[in-house]
Amino acid sequence: MKRLCLIVVVVVAFLYGGHQLRIRLAENAAIEKHNALVEETNACLESGDWKCAEKDLKVLLSETPEDRNLQLHMAGVLLEQERYEDCIAYISGLGYSNGDLEYLTEKSKMLIREMETLGLERSAHFRLEFDGRPSRSDVLEALSVLEVAYDSLCHLFDFRPENKLQVVLYESEDHGGVGGRPAWAGALFDGKLRIPVNVMQYREVYRPMLFHELTHAFIRAMVRVKIPTWANEGIAQVVDASRNDVARPAGSEPSLDVLSAPFVGETRTDEAVKLYWYSQKMVEGMLKRNADFTRFRDFIKSLSSMSADEALQKFYGVTAQQLLNEV
Repeated sequence: MKRLCLIVVVVVAFLYGGHQLRIRLAENAAIEKHNALVEETNACLESGDWKCAEKDLKVLLSETPEDRNLQLHMAGVLLEQERYEDCIAYISGLGYSNGDLEYLTEKSKMLIREMETLGLERSAHFRLEFDGRPSRSDVLEALSVLEVAYDSLCHLFDFRPENKLQVVLYESEDHGGVGGRPAWAGALFDGKLRIPVNVMQYREVYRPMLFHELTHAFIRAMVRVKIPTWANEGIAQVVDASRNDVARPAGSEPSLDVLSAPFVGETRTDEAVKLYWYSQKMVEGMLKRNADFTRFRDFIKSLSSMSADEALQKFYGVTAQQLLNEV
């Protein structure tokens, strides 16, 4: 009888231990799932994938609906999608206010007013912001070229961005939102296409400029990770076709490390020209092996899970150093 009781106790303890283990495993799985969702949300926010961010934020808010940090991000994501009225209504429905939320509300109202003042319809592909007071004709001209470039790039890469691309048209020479912008930089893409509106007076300049910067926006939409600068700048120059006749720059060949790092840290115009020239030649070396731009698109997308050399070997049978050596 004692032995039977002992067996029963052991079985009960075993079953209870198994039950507790299953609870702990389920809790760990839930924590891992939550952490993965937070990581994905941050990646979406950082890369400007607003539709992805909104989807993930809705799930996170269903878990913690009173989380004010998540609420702030949700309001910001609505604004970034040009859903200004939704942003204002969402903030109004929160039942509280703070400086950040007031800023988003006022910015939404301001952007609505600016579009109405200029008599502009909202673009299907671009979200516009203005720094200064650009003329309606300049804005329409910029949009017209951007739409042509957008359709061309969609066809070239067989790729269409999920989110609207953000454009800032500015008048001042030094744009405060860019940071340390070197003197040789005109338009710039830093997650937003920042275009000096006065350049719209010079057709021979702004058309390749807009194609160039829009190519960067497409590359950013293809992959969330940072890619080697030589690949990013090289393909943008191939697309804009404005530097095809530039002679080989004088001086020593730049290293692969320098070509892979951001060029905005370069303060000398002659050195910047050299980096751009070598970047274009390296990408031309890739396209000589396979001229299909959809293959280049697949190369870019693969960088989310591969190193640059692994991707180059897979799609072009070459390394970055070999491309540089061939220049």
